[in-house]
Amino acid sequence: MRKIFKFTVVPSLPPRLQPLQEIAYNLWWSWNPEAIELFRRVDTELWDELRHNPVLLLGNISPERLEALSGDEVFLSHMDRARAALTRYMEYKTWYDRVHGSSKGRIGYFSLEFGLHECLPLYSGGLGILAGDHMKSASELGLPLLGVGLAYRHGYFRQFLNRDGWQKEVYEENDFYNMPMALALHDDGTPCEIEVPFPEGPVRAQIWRINVGRTHLFMLDTNLDCNTVAGREITAQLYGGDQETRIRQEVLLGVGGFRALSELGLTPTVCHMNEGHSAFLALERIRTLMKNDGLPYDEARILVTAATIFTTHTPVPAGNDVFPAEMITRYFSWFCKEAGISADTLLNLGRQRPGDASEPFSMPVAALRLSAHANGVSNLHGDVSRKMWR
Repeated sequence: MRKIFKFTVVPSLPPRLQPLQEIAYNLWWSWNPEAIELFRRVDTELWDELRHNPVLLLGNISPERLEALSGDEVFLSHMDRARAALTRYMEYKTWYDRVHGSSKGRIGYFSLEFGLHECLPLYSGGLGILAGDHMKSASELGLPLLGVGLAYRHGYFRQFLNRDGWQKEVYEENDFYNMPMALALHDDGTPCEIEVPFPEGPVRAQIWRINVGRTHLFMLDTNLDCNTVAGREITAQLYGGDQETRIRQEVLLGVGGFRALSELGLTPTVCHMNEGHSAFLALERIRTLMKNDGLPYDEARILVTAATIFTTHTPVPAGNDVFPAEMITRYFSWFCKEAGISADTLLNLGRQRPGDASEPFSMPVAALRLSAHANGVSNLHGDVSRKMWR
């Protein structure tokens, strides 16, 4: 029998240049001009060619260039200043430390996309950029925010013009091992994984961690050998596939995302749904309270609602996911069984007119019903949303 061995290859930097690795794996560098200029100085052309990815840059530098940088006192002085700045940033007392220093609560921030930097193409537009900015702002303030999203193998497409001037797009495959992210590991060095129920059987996902200053972003990846082809395709592409693909991604984000934080020992006190895509996380929180604390369904739902925030983004039908009743009952029969509720009770959470069997399940309606505070992304958007959802 032929055996397949897997190896993870990391750049071998001279000891004097090791701080480059430390800086590269914290997205703090992406909003620090001195750190950005440091990587540009390593190799200006390569930096631009690799789309400003410091991890990929360090893995592609020639031994001769590394040797030259090791002896360049001006460059080393620049590197030491950047490293010292990162150390100061990570250690100084933030606003949150000063005002809420004794608080041990955590905030889970769930979003289908995060736009942190071009070297992490896991976003498509405004929703992701806002989520990425929330992560950076939370780092500046010292908020105990934990981002949760999906690690897409192909992310969103990149556009270019061909020789005839026509716009084309290409879906490039993301190599997570050459991006500023790393697998979350147990103490014994094995990857942290979680399991999520699906109609055809459980799907496993591993967890990638991205350091965003003082905050952390955890991304779920189902591209594992133990999964079926369908299971591995869940995180294949951002906004790809059909309605079946969408609900599978949103089950993974909501149910799997909450399980991932629990697996890491980071169970949040409050959860923030960035758009209705992550509304299913409320169901997993309800199930967890019922199982761990012995609460009845109604009490668990009230507690979860009191500790949930929802941000709605898109005031048009195309931006609000709606699923047929049959699809919801098929994907959440396990939840109804564990919670001891009927399928209609579950479906009514996502219906504007509870009890109307002809109405499908709306993700933003479910998010509004299962959150104590809801907001839009501007004053005007808030006015429009209030008229939409009343």
